[in-house]
Amino acid sequence: MKNKLFFLLLSVTLLNCKSNYTSLYIGTYTKGESEGIYKLDFNTKTGTLSNLQLSIAIDNPSFLTYSPNKKYLYSTNGTGTGFLSSYKINDDSSLTLINRVSSEGKGPCHISINDAGTKIATSNYGGGTISIYPVNTDGSLKEASQVFNHNTKDETSHVHSAQFFKDDLFVADLGRNAIYQYVQKNNTYHLKTDAIIETSGNPGPRHFSLTKNGKYIYVINEYGASITSIKRTEDMFSQIDEDGTLEPTFKDFNKCADIHLSKDERFLYGSNRGENTIAVFKRNTNTGEIDRIQNISVHGDWPRNFTLDPTGKFLLVANKNSQNIAVFSINKATGKLSFLHDFKTPEPVCLLF
Repeated sequence: MKNKLFFLLLSVTLLNCKSNYTSLYIGTYTKGESEGIYKLDFNTKTGTLSNLQLSIAIDNPSFLTYSPNKKYLYSTNGTGTGFLSSYKINDDSSLTLINRVSSEGKGPCHISINDAGTKIATSNYGGGTISIYPVNTDGSLKEASQVFNHNTKDETSHVHSAQFFKDDLFVADLGRNAIYQYVQKNNTYHLKTDAIIETSGNPGPRHFSLTKNGKYIYVINEYGASITSIKRTEDMFSQIDEDGTLEPTFKDFNKCADIHLSKDERFLYGSNRGENTIAVFKRNTNTGEIDRIQNISVHGDWPRNFTLDPTGKFLLVANKNSQNIAVFSINKATGKLSFLHDFKTPEPVCLLF
């Protein structure tokens, strides 16, 4: 009887320990020691990272996304003219390549999928194009069904990111300093407007984050070291705020990179490459306006991408040049960050929970 009770307690303990862990996939540039997509185990109780493994060897898987059911994973691969890859996620968290297709433009740098898991959009920084792909039920990708060329006679496009929101597709074009809106009709996308707001100078919109209801869009500007806050009312958009991401005393070279809202949307986070910090903003959930409340060192160099863990208690930063992932705890009351520890990883540029 005692033995049965012991093994029952042991089984429950092991099950609880296992439930505290989730997989973190890491997109990389395959130079130096990096060989492809890696995976780490992340403890959602303690914030610790462990058990680094190569999930698949493949060239330059620089940005990653899941299918909605998390059975498949997709990556951009920035080599030559560029391509996309689809993978099956195996029971041991390794990846099996399903197929790859052309990105239809040089320098693919971002990939996103719609909520239904039926369409993928890829941003081609070098080519200045957006490519849209149908997704098969087995996770494989069809060739691009639509390709939008943003280049004009007078302006060179550098499309940097795109996100679906319901039937809309929003696109950040760093080269043309604009955010575009595409709408879906008869299962195809059409450009609705030249730009949802006017911009001045050369801010370089790179990535953006939308609230869950789609009412607000927050754009981080690579060159402008700023965040542009945009409000949507019916079919109109208006800029409501523009906030700097740097400490006023910092005057050196800087390029912003990534941006994310907290799980409760009360706080906003942005990464500074140069100052090498995460800028923390408090968000007014009624007006949408934000105020910077903290700049904290990323304990590394060149924070390209960062993410929040599924619990919303931790923020993890991929420091490309210093080849480490820094882990921070999030104070849920204030939104501020506290550094916990870091983990050495070859060439991390994208983190995916």
